[in-house]
Amino acid sequence: MNTATNKTIEITEFTDPVCTWCWGSEPVLRKLETRFGEQVKISYIMGGLCEDITTFYDSYNDIGGDPDRSNRNIVKHWVEASERHGMPVRSEGFKLFSREHRSTYPQNIAYKAAQMQDQALANKFLRRIREASAAEARQTNTTEVLLELASEVGLDIVRFLDDFTHGPAQEAFERDLATTVEYGARGFPSFLLKYGEKEMLIRGYKRYEEFKALIGHLTGGEIQERQVSADEESIVAFITRYGSVAPIEIQMTFDLTNDELKTVVNSLLTKKMIQKREAGNSYFISLKVSSVACDSANGVCAI
Repeated sequence: MNTATNKTIEITEFTDPVCTWCWGSEPVLRKLETRFGEQVKISYIMGGLCEDITTFYDSYNDIGGDPDRSNRNIVKHWVEASERHGMPVRSEGFKLFSREHRSTYPQNIAYKAAQMQDQALANKFLRRIREASAAEARQTNTTEVLLELASEVGLDIVRFLDDFTHGPAQEAFERDLATTVEYGARGFPSFLLKYGEKEMLIRGYKRYEEFKALIGHLTGGEIQERQVSADEESIVAFITRYGSVAPIEIQMTFDLTNDELKTVVNSLLTKKMIQKREAGNSYFISLKVSSVACDSANGVCAI
């Protein structure tokens, strides 16, 4: 465990890859990483949102039972949530569950399989599962889709498939489930903040300002937010770091107004420094690539 002299606060998110408010927390976590730098360490515990949609029931949103009816109500809930948290959601063609694929546990187990290879790639993989589920309306609890996403982020597919299907990742997920129960993280997201011997659990989506206040309280002011410039160079560096970002992630991290966000995005588009990818009710931004880009590590050339 870290001691307070390390001046690092650990934030652990109890999560599920398809939880909409976990998806909505992505801009907040990226702002924390940008504003606090190496002073904050973010990690994830897989909590397993839905073992079987046919036996699950969320009375508030009328989700559970029949997979098709649940899909209709889930996407309605996700679109409503998107209007609040700002992350992209695609409703057209949405199909999270089917009679053959009734659980979100495969996505959780897949993350644990990726984690066995490389933590940084596992976090990229988790983000791609979230993107594919929410913004691309893909059925991410199928092995075929998970393999495709794992390949995209550069995981060793042979090892991933072996760990995913033959037990080790399942066992790791069961340990995460036990930790979730131990801390009483009954809803997702929940966040465990640790600083030295101090820790606190907070439940539900939280604004950046709430995290900032809690960090100040827990650390006695020893960890401070760092101001960042909202110039184009800093924003390009942010996009470079994460690869693919939603507009709300730029806007929140750099405290931009709607007009300021529009101005900087249009400027970078005009300079051909970035490109947009439509995604449901919003879009993603990434760096502009040449017409042919070859990745020697993965052995892929893309047009």
